[in-house]
Amino acid sequence: MAKHKVEITGLTTSNIEVLTQEEMEALFKKLKEGDLSVRNRLVEGNFRLVLSILQRFHNKNENMDDLFQVGCIGLLKAIDNFDLSYGVMFSTYCVPMVLGEIKRYLRDNNSLRVSRSIKDIAYKSLKFKEEYIMEHGIEPSFEQIAKTLGVSYNDVVLAMQSLKPTVSLFEPIYNDGGDTIYVFDQIEDKKENKDLDVRLAVDKALRSLPEREQYIIDQRFIVGKTQMEIANDLGISQAQISRLEKNALVRVKKQI
Repeated sequence: MAKHKVEITGLTTSNIEVLTQEEMEALFKKLKEGDLSVRNRLVEGNFRLVLSILQRFHNKNENMDDLFQVGCIGLLKAIDNFDLSYGVMFSTYCVPMVLGEIKRYLRDNNSLRVSRSIKDIAYKSLKFKEEYIMEHGIEPSFEQIAKTLGVSYNDVVLAMQSLKPTVSLFEPIYNDGGDTIYVFDQIEDKKENKDLDVRLAVDKALRSLPEREQYIIDQRFIVGKTQMEIANDLGISQAQISRLEKNALVRVKKQI
């Protein structure tokens, strides 16, 4: 069995049809002309795409059958809204739609309480994001979302972060055949830092940074994310994250 293979009740993966790009284009043309009979074939021909997305959630304590159904809702929305004139492959357009649907489901079924205002920004951000992708074929940056919604950059970042599922402190994050490293192993023990003067100086220096650089430093050195993970969160390149992080550290060192 393949690693992280997703098993769905009543679905034999070996019998799933995989449509070629030419077949997809022909079916979408028929659908646009009003031939609704091809809709089911487009759905079934993209089951493998939904299953590949579900592999990202293999280590979550979620029912894969439920997530598959939710993912298919996103697939249907993508099929109904896709336009060949976008000039992008259907999979490029579909993946964010399916992921968004699954993340909304996980968020709404999350035991972690999120404030109404943060939820409201998250809903509006997702709605704008989907509309932007449909129009432009690419994801908008957090800066674009914040400007459109008339909220701060940090508010959008926090709202989008709130959509992520909670992780247990005992979630394994690394194992090279020896002792397993868990999430709680990466949590800083602040009691070890007893030098109050240094802490105050660092805190003052960090607060003087622009909001985005504060977020990057926090995620890199407190949360422990990689530059690529932060780049994905903020919708910018890893090279930009590296440059912003370097500049921020230089400023902090100068002030300290």
